[in-house]
Amino acid sequence: MGYHSIVLVKQVPDTANISGQVMKEDGTVNRALLPAIFNHEDRVALEIALQIQDNFGGTVSAITMGPPRASDVLRECLFMGADNAYLISDRKFAGADTLATSYVLSEAIKKIGNYDFIFAGRQAIDGDTAQVGPQTAEKLGIPQITYAQEIISLKENHAVIKKKIEGGYEILETALPCLITVLKDAVFPRPYKAKRVMTYKNAKTLIELEKLTEGNSLLYIDQLKYEYISKHIYINTLTMDDLKLDSERCGVAGSPTKVHKIESVVLKGNKHENIEPTKQGIGNLIDKLMEDHIFG
Repeated sequence: MGYHSIVLVKQVPDTANISGQVMKEDGTVNRALLPAIFNHEDRVALEIALQIQDNFGGTVSAITMGPPRASDVLRECLFMGADNAYLISDRKFAGADTLATSYVLSEAIKKIGNYDFIFAGRQAIDGDTAQVGPQTAEKLGIPQITYAQEIISLKENHAVIKKKIEGGYEILETALPCLITVLKDAVFPRPYKAKRVMTYKNAKTLIELEKLTEGNSLLYIDQLKYEYISKHIYINTLTMDDLKLDSERCGVAGSPTKVHKIESVVLKGNKHENIEPTKQGIGNLIDKLMEDHIFG
């Protein structure tokens, strides 16, 4: 018996490198100036799916929605052990909020079909909404467990999962299929496998193959696509037309979330006080900290 796990992954800007040089005048981040990385909690979600595959068999499919360059994160998924990869990309998806994003993802998952688990990180570091996973489950009409720390057991069509809550944890049982969002410390992701890196470093999406044919009359896209599929290094590419989506539910048109105001906040101290490096000076500092209930 094997399980088919679909893992939702996202390529995000490396927020650890944010500085004044990458900020726009309106207070938003210029993503083009930041390196793109694999969202860590999504990598953890992929590791859990791969562990299920190791223990019970089955397949693991990675799926991401984003611009063409998001194919990089899918190659990383293949390096780790994913069997299949899907890029959902279309200019008409630009500006999507979590509602529009979950609509596109849910329709792509329906097209892939026959899944037992959908795994995702709790949230992405560039949005921190933690909404896409739950909204996707709602649109698919399947149960969901968020903030998962551990899959305790799997038996036939049921899973027992440990979920973190404030002040402790819960042990929950769910029927399959289900969607699970995981915490960043649930497991430690495995490193890339050298053989898989050598095999999949040249894996390409349809968009990337089309670029190879530009200006080269000897290359034909259908033939090139067939060649990559036969070598198992083709990254499935899905557009709005492929998924037959309602354009009014995609991109900006399908995103009711509107930014009312963006404000750049700079914290400044009003005053400072020098503390003498003496016993009396340290004692006075401790007294003030205790008065302010900072400690003590």
